[in-house]
Amino acid sequence: MTIFTCEDHFDAMMTCVYEAWASRLGHSNIKLKTEPIGNLELFCDYRHVDADPEKTGSVVRSIKSKISYQAYIMIYEAAMSDAEDKLDTIYRFMVAGFHYGAHVVDFLQEPVVMRMFELKRKVGNEAHFHVEFIRFANMPGDVLVSHIEPKSNVLTLVAPHFSDRLPSENWMIIDDKRFIAVVHPADQDYYLTILSKEEMDRLSIQTDDPFIDLWKDFFNTIGIKERENSQCQRNLMPLWYRKHMTEFQ
Repeated sequence: MTIFTCEDHFDAMMTCVYEAWASRLGHSNIKLKTEPIGNLELFCDYRHVDADPEKTGSVVRSIKSKISYQAYIMIYEAAMSDAEDKLDTIYRFMVAGFHYGAHVVDFLQEPVVMRMFELKRKVGNEAHFHVEFIRFANMPGDVLVSHIEPKSNVLTLVAPHFSDRLPSENWMIIDDKRFIAVVHPADQDYYLTILSKEEMDRLSIQTDDPFIDLWKDFFNTIGIKERENSQCQRNLMPLWYRKHMTEFQ
């Protein structure tokens, strides 16, 4: 068995798919995994693959033209998942997609398609929650900054919402877990960037934003103590979302 490995980001994963397919070792004789790799499997040959923009572009074009744009969106969102089997699932889904064509996204009776649907749904649900739960604080220089620690890599999925809602504001959404951020200059397009440790420390400094206290007062004022239901609240807003929510700090 040959196992192709790559870094956990979309370009590297698509390059890994390209190299695995081009190896002609046979689909049943290969696996694909994202790094870091946990326990190594016996009698397996591990091959690391670096991201290549040209190969990534070739794979993306093939998905869109030979399967469908819907399949590409499905693959992209599944690639943002934190599941260990996501890359191998994407590869098997593409094998089925090139065989069945555009209708493969409807073949939920196929285990690999069902697994792709599960990955996409989980990532989509988490992105939806973060659209609701993200809180901004005003940093020096009139920059709105928000910190999140999502399980899945949802930054590029939530950014379009805030770009539409806050087009004339300078804002950043920072993923503390992955040291990446979406940066939106006022009246310009947003972009994704990698942050250094020094930049993360500087952007994590507590700020004296008067709206923070106003929001906390509002949150506490509208609450009805007699109708408090902690279990229901945890179901609708899991505890791990609350670390960076103003009203719970």
